Amino acid sequence: MSDKRLLLGDEAVALGALHAGLSGVYAYPGTPSTEITEYIQQSPLARSRGVRSRWCTNEKTAMEAALGMSYAGKRALVCMKHVGMNVCADAFVNAAVTGVKGGLVVLAADDPSMHSSQNEQDSRFYGKFAMIPVFEPSGQQEAYRMMAEAFALSESLRLPVLMRLVTRLAHSRAAVEVGEALPQQPLSPDDERTRWVLLPGNARRQYASLVEKQPEIAALAEDSRFNRLEMPDQVGHDGCRVGQAGVGVIACGIAYNYVRESAPADLPLLKLSHYPLSARQVRELAAACSRILVAEDGQPFVEEQVRALLGADYPVCGRLTGDLPRTGELTPDCVAAALGVASAATFPPAHNLAVRPPQLCQGCGHRDVYAALNRVLEEFPGARVFGDIGCYTLGALPPFRAIDTCVDMGASITMAKGAADAGLRPAIAVIGDSTFTHSGMTGLLDAVNDGSAITVIISDNLTTGMTGGQDSAGTHKYEAICLALGVEREHLHKVIPLPGNIPEITRILREEIAYEGVSVIIPQRECMQTLARRNRQKKGKA
Repeated sequence: MSDKRLLLGDEAVALGALHAGLSGVYAYPGTPSTEITEYIQQSPLARSRGVRSRWCTNEKTAMEAALGMSYAGKRALVCMKHVGMNVCADAFVNAAVTGVKGGLVVLAADDPSMHSSQNEQDSRFYGKFAMIPVFEPSGQQEAYRMMAEAFALSESLRLPVLMRLVTRLAHSRAAVEVGEALPQQPLSPDDERTRWVLLPGNARRQYASLVEKQPEIAALAEDSRFNRLEMPDQVGHDGCRVGQAGVGVIACGIAYNYVRESAPADLPLLKLSHYPLSARQVRELAAACSRILVAEDGQPFVEEQVRALLGADYPVCGRLTGDLPRTGELTPDCVAAALGVASAATFPPAHNLAVRPPQLCQGCGHRDVYAALNRVLEEFPGARVFGDIGCYTLGALPPFRAIDTCVDMGASITMAKGAADAGLRPAIAVIGDSTFTHSGMTGLLDAVNDGSAITVIISDNLTTGMTGGQDSAGTHKYEAICLALGVEREHLHKVIPLPGNIPEITRILREEIAYEGVSVIIPQRECMQTLARRNRQKKGKA
């Protein structure tokens, strides 16, 4: 029995995982992946089955916990945005060497065009690097169906499987036909102890086993139902009676939809949604066409491999050649232009609409933190403020212009430390509560151990505000954490960021900036969005 539901791509992944017998989801919130875990958290099926679904401190702890659930024989899902793959890379790559017991699927949601990210990064490279299978669905229905196959493939190969989404698929809706839920796997811890202990002798054997599996992994991709070579019924005498000047297209993931929307119906097309690259099908397409266009959202992952496979004399075009934009998301229009097909008429953007950059919410505690900080820094023209990832990063924009750097999660403290080590005074770090527990604590420990002259502001709004108000791992624990890391009690302050308290906050800032050691100030006030949501819920229950 089946029914249809209108689902986001993220929700299709989540429901597909639940219906595949999921026992735990492990994740750190990050756009565009957040809704996967939220869907599971709100699912009656997940609650009835006791599916583990709380947020993790960061992506590395998520990956390791999921690997532990797999070790115990149960199916686990790890979710993150693309930059989270950098955080969990150590555990992710080594999980391919240990292998898995219960099915383990790692979901990476990439963000081409950097809608809410600091880089454009293609997670498919991580799958190739780890030498594991990679799935890239072309639509919501395929995303749902892929989950069951990904878990089954993971258990068959005894390897983790990587699934890659992009923002446009993760955050768009479509009707999805869903089926019945499979039962969860029984508890069955692995008893092959040596393959899980990566001492060099064991690791060498495990790595050799991973290499030996590569022909099987490639053959499964060659025959995958998610890869499909679509050739016209009639082929001309020149062997390439298709499209524009004998062009054939390789369309990866969501790009398949753009090609189908833009291209002639008789265009020879290879749809790719399961990697490694299907070499046989690429050669078949190349034999029928005079050149190939590779359409893929992200970096030229497939284009580079196709060039290597077909040789320098065969014309392959795409992002590397400029036929498709080198950066940003693909669109039906840019695909049509690459194929020489006229796009439908569009309306030009309205020139009388002023650009409105994002701003901190009115009443947000971060505003009062920056107001106090800017007031003090007028007295220190050489000061630098090292920022971090979160909604408080908007303090870099007008009207505050209070942040000088923002690089990656947790970098504020360690960059401030390095600058202070170089002699910069004052060096100030601004980091959010969730980011601090994600990857700021170790930097603070380094600073304490070195006695670095830095002032750290942990701006605590009691939630993970940037991604919609998820639980923050260290709520109400930050003073205890800082003391445990060695921050001196007299240089640890908790304040309430309100306009009336700015004189007190500025006084504390002046005193601690003058201190030649590590000081921490924790402005704490609830996020306006979560407060409003909580008040609405109270009214609804009244």
